[in-house]
Amino acid sequence: MTCHDLKIAPQFYDAVISGEKKFELRKNDRGFSVGDLVKLKEWVNGKYSGREAIYRIGYILSGYDGLDPDYVILSIEPQ
Repeated sequence: MTCHDLKIAPQFYDAVISGEKKFELRKNDRGFSVGDLVKLKEWVNGKYSGREAIYRIGYILSGYDGLDPDYVILSIEPQ
């Protein structure tokens, strides 16, 4: 299991924390796997705000029509 540190914009961070957003669209350049952790680190004006949260990858959607082959959609669950 790997923990991936990921930058996230404030509006998306807030949506994840509130439970409204349960997925991440990401470039598939990190070797994501189901069960891995993602540490979402809020990125504001070119620097980290200090707010962060850890989620577990529950499902990975890739290779689907309309989804760029270099990208994946990660289903995330609170850790």
